[in-house]
Amino acid sequence: MYHAVIIGGGACGLMCAVQAGYLGKKVLVLEKADKPGSKILISGGGRCNYTNLYASASNFISENEHFCKSAFSQWTVEDTVSFFETYGITGSEKTLGQLFPESNKAKDIVDVFVNLCADFDQTILCNAEVKSVEQTADGDFKVIYTNGVKTREVRVPSVVIASGGLPVQKMGATDFGLKVARNFGLRVTKTAPALVPLTVTGKDAEWFAALSGNSIFCRVSNDKISFEENILFTHWGLSGPSILQISSYWRPGESIEIDMLPQQSILDLIESERQANGKKLLLTMLSHLYTKKFAEALRKYLPIDKNLASLSKDDLHQIEHFIHHFEVKPAGDKGYDRAEVMRGGVATDELSSKTLEAKKVPGLFFGGECVDVTGWLGGYNFQWAWASGFVIAQNI
Repeated sequence: MYHAVIIGGGACGLMCAVQAGYLGKKVLVLEKADKPGSKILISGGGRCNYTNLYASASNFISENEHFCKSAFSQWTVEDTVSFFETYGITGSEKTLGQLFPESNKAKDIVDVFVNLCADFDQTILCNAEVKSVEQTADGDFKVIYTNGVKTREVRVPSVVIASGGLPVQKMGATDFGLKVARNFGLRVTKTAPALVPLTVTGKDAEWFAALSGNSIFCRVSNDKISFEENILFTHWGLSGPSILQISSYWRPGESIEIDMLPQQSILDLIESERQANGKKLLLTMLSHLYTKKFAEALRKYLPIDKNLASLSKDDLHQIEHFIHHFEVKPAGDKGYDRAEVMRGGVATDELSSKTLEAKKVPGLFFGGECVDVTGWLGGYNFQWAWASGFVIAQNI
């Protein structure tokens, strides 16, 4: 009856169902939640940053940095833009290539898939929890699931695992896809929250907490990469786009460096201001660069009550080091419920990069977040979900 069962009615699963429909293939989508596209609906604050105009393989973290290139050559950013435009969704570019629907409604994205699945007579079954996936002697798959109080069984030649990762557990996220992979003898790389706020404890925790709500444009870096966007001080540490980005590359025990004036030199600014008015307080000058609250908080670290003319060489060195090389050693992260995505997953060497089929288990496919392909913040992970869904649909 069905060419495949797709487990997970999120971005990857819905795209796979629609693309299978174009090819005349019938699929059954089993979604654990009470409606499809739950994570799409909450993404981007309910606005859904559905792709990034500059997405490429270099924006993704994986054991094999080349793995996602094949999928992205088969389904490009242009394909994503064209697909949604065909069904009435025009993109509006925000920061750094981030594309949102002009309507700013994530529901419009989900509606495209739901309507197309209806047109193609694809079956989306919500409140369906898969209990097991087994391969039969003839190579087909037996999928057992519950729907309400009933337990059902379906047999199909292909199974698509598009069940996502561990973030947003309150919406039903589980490690189901990873368990299936392990049950079939596939390797799973170490998983962790990614695109997640970082916590600060110890002697500086009170200082960070007092600055909660202050946002500053910074360059945040470690020995692997750097990002220039805002950071946000919170009562438990640091958040904001650049912190979420660096978190995917951060490991416990490591430090990150923050340049709080990445596009200017604080020493050049002090020298220029000193020549114009040496009596000006450092506090006054810093209050024009940052919020007054943040400038005053720097009293703990810098001689902000001195006038510019009286700053010594040691003072200037201290100021330069603090503003451009502020070091933070996070205590940890806020966990999966505050993470945008999961890092790690089904190892890429277990899958064909061209088809996303398990090499050891013909007919078993993995796509989206449960695969060890993790994108940056800003629509990249949706682009991977659409691409992987498209690729799998061609091969089921």
